[in-house]
Amino acid sequence: MLGMNIRGEEQSGMNVGEPGEETMAVRLVAALRDEIVTLRLRPGDAISESDIAARYGISRQPVREAFIRLAQQGLLLIRPKRATVIKKISPDGVRQSRFIRESIEVEIVRRVALCADGAAADQLNALIAEQEQASEIHRFHELDEEFHRTLARIAGVEYAWRLVEDHKIQLDRVRYLTLGVSSQQRAIAEHKIIVAAVSNGDAAESEAAMRDHLARAEHLLSQTIADYPDYFEPVDEALEVAL
Repeated sequence: MLGMNIRGEEQSGMNVGEPGEETMAVRLVAALRDEIVTLRLRPGDAISESDIAARYGISRQPVREAFIRLAQQGLLLIRPKRATVIKKISPDGVRQSRFIRESIEVEIVRRVALCADGAAADQLNALIAEQEQASEIHRFHELDEEFHRTLARIAGVEYAWRLVEDHKIQLDRVRYLTLGVSSQQRAIAEHKIIVAAVSNGDAAESEAAMRDHLARAEHLLSQTIADYPDYFEPVDEALEVAL
């Protein structure tokens, strides 16, 4: 299957339509957000409108608009007359991201436990099987996202998952720093526990399993900051006590 670049063209070079600046800005936000979350663009890296425009073969206007939106999402620091940089990870943003995600996803699995049937369990188990075969971190993360998105779909609240996606950016950046073979195996084991709980119709156990699953990134935050101090904003005293 042929992929699409930021201009809406297939990678073979066939033009399928010239998007407007607004459309290109939306696509560019998604592309750069992915690069930032997956640490291909690292905290503190300088980034310029002219370089991005040249890389994607577009004008600077949609790049400027994309930069503004990414700054609003807490991913870029735009400094007049100085280089724009990838914003460092906010420890407080991680904590708040986890709070929002847990608040929504715990309710999602509770609903799934009350309505799930065999077909739902089959969908979830199929995704876990794919995760077990995933050899590349980016693919593993995509399947992880799909597992949680599928839970929301089964619960009939896909919009709720879109809200989670909008608010978990800082948490995802930490997750990419901690991803490895052992963490992937742990995530798979936790997914299996969640599926078992919802398949049994046990709402309380499903909620507990999801809380345990989502708590891990925040539990690892102090060690991650110690391992990658240059990637994080300073931790204030109140938050340091909480960590």
